[in-house]
Amino acid sequence: MPTPTKGPRLGGGAAHERIMLANLSAQLFEHKRITTTVTKAKRLRPVAERFITFAKRGDLAARRRVLRRIGDKLVVRELFDEIAPAMAQREGGYTRITKIGNRAGDNAPMAVIELVMEPVSPKQAVVKEATQAAKAAAPAEAPAEVETAQTEAPAAEATETDAK
Repeated sequence: MPTPTKGPRLGGGAAHERIMLANLSAQLFEHKRITTTVTKAKRLRPVAERFITFAKRGDLAARRRVLRRIGDKLVVRELFDEIAPAMAQREGGYTRITKIGNRAGDNAPMAVIELVMEPVSPKQAVVKEATQAAKAAAPAEAPAEVETAQTEAPAAEATETDAK
């Protein structure tokens, strides 16, 4: 897991921060979105995305590694069986943080962190394939275009002289 940063922690020591982030990630996987402070959401993002990366591997060692941090077997089963297949086409950016304003009690900045469950846009995949195909075909087509342009130019000049 990402090592805790030096300096001030989230409400306690490094061990407390690890446990809190593991619990927040378990709640995120269970409910698909949670509301928390902006600071906690920013610290939670790399931890949760790392868990999803392990879940995408799907092997027993990855399941045991995630189960070490998240003690709830039902949440780990949901992560591996439902969330990971939904994220299979996505190469990263599994979470989204949206700021929602300040909390009424202590004016702390709040945010919603949620899993990005929408499938990857097929348009982006098509555009990526098209650009790769264009790059591959560009050197082969360049001489042919020049030849056709040269053969068409004298024919156009001949029709202009015939019209005069």
